[in-house]
Amino acid sequence: MTVISESVKEMEGYNLHIVKTEKFKTNTLVWKMKAPISKEEVTLRALLPYVLQSSSKKYSSSTKLRAFLDELYGANFYVDLAKKGDYHVISFALEIANEKFLSDKTPLLRIGMEFLAEILTNPNVANNAFEQDTVEKEKRTHKQRIQSNYDDKMKYSSTRLVEEMCKGERYALHVHGEMDEVAGITAQSLFSYYKKAFSEDELDLYVIGDVSEDEVAAIAHEKIKFSPRQPKLVERSEAVAEREVKTINEVQDVKQGKLNIGFRTNIFYGDEDYYALQVLNGIYGGFSHSKLFINVREKASLAYYAASRLESHKGLMMVMSGIEHRNYEQAVAIINEQMAAMKKGDFSEQELAQTKAVIRNQLLETIDTARGIVEILYHNVVSHQNITLDHWLEQMERATKEDIVKVAQKIQLDTVYFLTGQEAVQ
Repeated sequence: MTVISESVKEMEGYNLHIVKTEKFKTNTLVWKMKAPISKEEVTLRALLPYVLQSSSKKYSSSTKLRAFLDELYGANFYVDLAKKGDYHVISFALEIANEKFLSDKTPLLRIGMEFLAEILTNPNVANNAFEQDTVEKEKRTHKQRIQSNYDDKMKYSSTRLVEEMCKGERYALHVHGEMDEVAGITAQSLFSYYKKAFSEDELDLYVIGDVSEDEVAAIAHEKIKFSPRQPKLVERSEAVAEREVKTINEVQDVKQGKLNIGFRTNIFYGDEDYYALQVLNGIYGGFSHSKLFINVREKASLAYYAASRLESHKGLMMVMSGIEHRNYEQAVAIINEQMAAMKKGDFSEQELAQTKAVIRNQLLETIDTARGIVEILYHNVVSHQNITLDHWLEQMERATKEDIVKVAQKIQLDTVYFLTGQEAVQ
C-alpha cells in the first residue's frame, strides 16, 4: 500500500510536486524556497516573506489582498519560516476550496495559482524598492517576533542551547534573524535580496488535493517561471570528535528553571541508522511513556515537563525540561542515567513495540493534513534523497533492540544549558 503518492515534474526553475488525493475538500498550494542559512542574510531573509504576503502590485494593500481572499470562499494564506539543518526555508501556503464541491464553478485552482504567482513574481515595488510604509510596518512586527522568542523562556532556552552547542556553525543562527540587524534593512536592500533569493534559491511548489495532474502542470507552466539554477548545498557536518561537555548557566528573573541538554547523534535523515534513532528517541524522551517522562517527571517529580526531540537534518537530539532550581544536579544525573540505560539496552520489548506503534500513528496523523503531507515530503528536498513514507514506516518497524543499542553508542553528550533564577545564585 502506498501511503502517499507523489508526482514530481521539473518546471522552469523549480520542481512541481503533485499529491492527488480525495482526502480533502480543499486544494493546498505550498511554495517552498531553501538556501543555506547565513549570518549576513538571515534577518533580511526572515523579513522578506512577511513583506511579500502583505501586498503586491495588483493587491496594493493588506486590506485589498485579504478582501480578495475572502471573496474566494475565505481562502487561507500565510507564510512560515523554518530551519532544516543548515538551511533556511521560507514557505508560502494557500488553502482554497476545491470547485468540485461547489455549485459555483469558478476555476478556483487556476485563480489560486494566479494569486500565488502574483505574490511571488509581482511584488509591490517602485524604483527598485519595496513600498516603504509596508517595510517599516513589517520591521516593527518582526522585532516583536524576535522579542517574543526572548519572552517565552521555554523557546528562549531551546534557542540558547543551540547557540552554545553549535557556536561557529550555521545552525546556531536563529530562524528570525537578529534584533539589531532589523533597523538597518531598507526597502532597497530588501528588494535587492528578493531578486537574489528568487534567482538562487532551490524552489519547490506542492499542490495537494483532488486535482488533475495535467491541469496543475499546465497552469504552473503558464503562470510560474523562474530562471534555471543549481541549488546551493551545504556540506554535511562531519561527526564531532568526543569533546569535553560544555556547561552553561545563565541567570535571569525566572520562576522555573529551564534545563536543556544537547546530544550529537552523528546520524542524519535517511541514513541507515536513522529509523532506529527515531525509535530510540521515542523510548528515551519522545512520548508520555518515555523514560524521561516517567523517571524525571513522574517517579522523581523533578520536572514540570521532560522530553526529547531530534533535529534530523543536523544530527542532534535535544532534551527540554522545566525544573526547580534546587533540583538541577539530580535532574542532570537522571537524564544522563536514562541515556546510559539506552546504551546498555535497558528497555523492554513492550517499550519497543509501544514506541513503534506511537511513531506510526503520529506519522499517519501528520498526513491527515495537507500541510503535514508537504512537511513529510519536503525532507527529501532538504536531504536530496528519495525516501517514501512506506519505506520510512517499514524500516522503523524493522528496527531491533540491537539496532537501537548500536545507535545509542554513537550518541555523545555535548552541551548542558541551564536557565536559572536569581534566588539560585544568592
